[in-house]
Amino acid sequence: MSGPADGAGGAAAGGRGWTAPPPPERVEPAGTADERTLLAAYLDYHRATFARKVAGLSAEQLRRRAVEPSSLSLLGLARHLAEVERSWWRRRVDGQDVEPLTYDGANPDGDFDDVEDADAAADLAWLAREQQLARDVLARHSLDDTFEHARQGTLSVRWVLAHLVEEYARHNGHADLLRERIDGEVGE
Repeated sequence: MSGPADGAGGAAAGGRGWTAPPPPERVEPAGTADERTLLAAYLDYHRATFARKVAGLSAEQLRRRAVEPSSLSLLGLARHLAEVERSWWRRRVDGQDVEPLTYDGANPDGDFDDVEDADAAADLAWLAREQQLARDVLARHSLDDTFEHARQGTLSVRWVLAHLVEEYARHNGHADLLRERIDGEVGE
């Protein structure tokens, strides 16, 4: 499994000379916002932080497994985060019939592992698209809406928001280390 192939990347966009696009503006969450606004703002803050970690890197740099012995790469993290957004928001919260694109039962870590031939431009565009689709799903649901999860039982949209903040925060730490090893950049 290689990931999304929708024409967003391709040889021209992901080939020699291509670099990951500049990140969106990163906005500090307001100190006095209501719960929904605050949680959504923190999630967007962490999404923008990840975009900062990959901005300006080439496809080869994004594929690099720079922190041995770990097999993590920034592109693997981007693909994983796209799958996380897709799975939690579209499949679970919204009940959409969408399958994983980069992993399956035979290759459960394909999102992380199968980056050698992955189209970096298409995968970063896919992550941005899943993030926007997630915002659209959140706009249609209350924090108190629930769904059934096979292993964890009944979960709320509130739980998903908090979980995704945790997911991005954890992987942004990984991204910090990877980026520093790739080109010496340290982030905030």
